[in-house]
Amino acid sequence: MGRRVTQVLAYAGAWLVCAAAVTAVLFFSGTRSIELASHDAVVHPTLTGAAVLETGPVLPDVRIKGTGLLGVDIRLQKTDAASTDELVRRYGYIAGQPEGQIAKVGDAVADMLGDAALRGAVAGLVPIAVWLLVGRTRRRELASRIGLPQVLVGVGVVVVLGVAVWQPWTTEGEPVAAGDEWVSLQDFLGPQVPLPDGLEDVEVRGDVTTAQTRRLIESAVDTYDKSKVFYAEAAAEAVNLDLRQPDEGDTVVAFVSDRHDNIGMDPVARAVADAAGATAVYDGGDDTSSGKSWEAFSLDSVSEAFDGFDRWAVAGNHDQGSFVHDYLGRHGWTMLDGQVVEGPGGTTLLGVDDPRSSGLGSWRDETGLSFAEVEQRLADAACDSDVRVTTILVHDANLGREALARGCTDLVLGGHVHVRSGPTRVDGPGGETGYTYTTGTTGGAAYAIAIGSKPRRAADISLVTYRDGRPAGLQWVTVQPNGTFQVGTYAELRYPETEPTD
Repeated sequence: MGRRVTQVLAYAGAWLVCAAAVTAVLFFSGTRSIELASHDAVVHPTLTGAAVLETGPVLPDVRIKGTGLLGVDIRLQKTDAASTDELVRRYGYIAGQPEGQIAKVGDAVADMLGDAALRGAVAGLVPIAVWLLVGRTRRRELASRIGLPQVLVGVGVVVVLGVAVWQPWTTEGEPVAAGDEWVSLQDFLGPQVPLPDGLEDVEVRGDVTTAQTRRLIESAVDTYDKSKVFYAEAAAEAVNLDLRQPDEGDTVVAFVSDRHDNIGMDPVARAVADAAGATAVYDGGDDTSSGKSWEAFSLDSVSEAFDGFDRWAVAGNHDQGSFVHDYLGRHGWTMLDGQVVEGPGGTTLLGVDDPRSSGLGSWRDETGLSFAEVEQRLADAACDSDVRVTTILVHDANLGREALARGCTDLVLGGHVHVRSGPTRVDGPGGETGYTYTTGTTGGAAYAIAIGSKPRRAADISLVTYRDGRPAGLQWVTVQPNGTFQVGTYAELRYPETEPTD
């Protein structure tokens, strides 16, 4: 019995050593392509304990020390920025709200480690399987036939193969930046530029001596400082807002729409949601300006901001193509596609992407449907449902007009126009009561893109309360461009059976 235990432990130890060795080799030699900070990027794990951002031939590389034992090299590749100045300001803005991008890199590294560990675990079984398949008798026979010449030949083959892989006779030119040293960002900018908190561990490397490069970096730091301070102060203030608190049995849903890449508002929206006791979120679309893959940073940000919430979304007219719909669907959002699904608080939910952009729900295989035709299809889906549709979530509330007119839903939620309106009561033909509500732009967007150090116009977050399986009330919160908050009065939604009688 003791011999058997010893054998099992020996096999387990051999497997662990082989698996760990293969895992380490695969992990630290591997790379992963992701979209990061509006770039295609390649991530490579290291043991330097620092995060290094290789920005390319024009801008200096950036290093952040003190990330722990494990580090990461990130090589930025192509982007769609029209100018270097625009690109650098975009860096500064994204750096002001980095949580989504940090989480994305962390997820990529974790996935790489998981893949390497799985392959290492399988590879570690190979020598043990060969050992067992050969058997004790055959191993003894082989050992008796192996002498010094065979050992020398085997060692020689290993050495030759190793040299062939190494190829020490090949020479490469020394990288241009090989002799450049890392300098702190403060030393680079000089004492005349005050460094914002949080950038003490940032270093730069490369040809950073030109006045033009310094001006670009100063601009990025200024953008970083302004956006970080504005939105951090707004998020801190949101915690103390006098918002209606949910009663027992209530479910509160935060409603955001028309963010248009303004990731700065995401922590503010989450802070408002937490202050109101929300546990779920609706996204009414137009998270991007054009639906392009470089805008994944915006989708990463809103996903990270509402981590832990139940999440439902539709794509807006600016989220053109299928990228936004598919990307959010892969990152924990329930994307509505014309089918009635279970919603928050025991409700039912129906929605569809804006027909001027991407998918058309269960009708997506039909091309060329007009806005009015999709409006009719959505009404048919609501009215033909076996259960009453509690909420219709769309980008443009006009898509829900017909369903409300037929009395087939309690509430239609939309955005699109960047101006808040409602809730407006609509009575159906059979005495049914429903409401339509349009929230303002959460990104404070005046145009298709809202990237900036503060909102360009009033930014809205709305709160939807459900009780007993129906919408019970709405409340809005507005952040003005000067950072002040306005809180709307809680608007109770009444239905025929709950309205007081004379």
